[in-house]
Amino acid sequence: MNKRFALLLAALLPLAAQAATTQQPIAIAIHGGAGTIERANFTPEREKAYRQQLKEAVEAGYQILANGGSSLDAVNKAINIMENSPKFNAGIGAVYTFDGGHALDASIMLGKTHEAGAVAGVRHISNPIDLARKVMERSAHVMLSGQGAEEFALEQGMKLVPGDYFDTPARYEALKKAKHKLQQTKKEGKDYQGSFNSLNVDYKFGTVGAVAVDRNGDLVAGTSTGGMTAKRYDRIGDSPVIGAGTWADNDSCAVSATGHGEYFIRYHVAADICSQVKYQGKTVGEAAEAVIFGPMHKAGGTGGVIVLDRQGNISLTFNTAGMYRASRREGEETYVGIYKE
Repeated sequence: MNKRFALLLAALLPLAAQAATTQQPIAIAIHGGAGTIERANFTPEREKAYRQQLKEAVEAGYQILANGGSSLDAVNKAINIMENSPKFNAGIGAVYTFDGGHALDASIMLGKTHEAGAVAGVRHISNPIDLARKVMERSAHVMLSGQGAEEFALEQGMKLVPGDYFDTPARYEALKKAKHKLQQTKKEGKDYQGSFNSLNVDYKFGTVGAVAVDRNGDLVAGTSTGGMTAKRYDRIGDSPVIGAGTWADNDSCAVSATGHGEYFIRYHVAADICSQVKYQGKTVGEAAEAVIFGPMHKAGGTGGVIVLDRQGNISLTFNTAGMYRASRREGEETYVGIYKE
């Protein structure tokens, strides 16, 4: 070997090694809803099934990142897996509305450009997160709803599914129990809204979501939900609302929320967390704690968030008994959690 070439190679090798160790880290976190999720309510078999489903979703997204794919594709894939599982309140596992149907919401956002897409109240879209992405990428709008959103879906080559595609026995039982409780409280003189507030939180919310950062340092957040059990009047929660249930900003963080949507909308939860990171210099954990256990919680808001920054720092924060969650960060093992730890 030429001596000068050998010396040059010797000088470059440490630089290459340093570049390899300082490359942009990749990471992903997901959630499958929060609520009164307690160990006593789970058989070992049921807990194992949930953990396996969460692990499958987070690892599928991580694999896309590890292969050099985008955070957008990773978030989309992870959410699709949960939408296709009856275990979660999204896609095929969506809860029933008061009239016995299903109305689904979803949103997705890019941290690099602040482009976003959302759909609300769709009844024939098997994977609402896919339609939210098409709204972002192929329309001039941010949010489409109901029949109009489905007309757009057809124009984009998506197939509609019949309403009973989302039917599951467990969700139907939940509807019957919720309506029974609503009827009981109505007899006590409460109207629908007053009665609804007395429902167990598990009837009120359940969502899936994902946040990811790729090799380019681009953050993406996405959220998908079937909404609240027994909801009426075409109610829409925080999941499709950019800034409330979903937010991504490369200069701060990415957030997907799950909780009592009315509170998350009123307190602008997802964007508030990232604003505290961006303007107050808080870590994602500090910002998430301040918001989830702050004024919103004191006002009665319950739920949780998954938060991620460009360095791959993750916060999985909730003020309920549990939250289905999983994460994987480069160089670390996959984490899966259900209960408070």
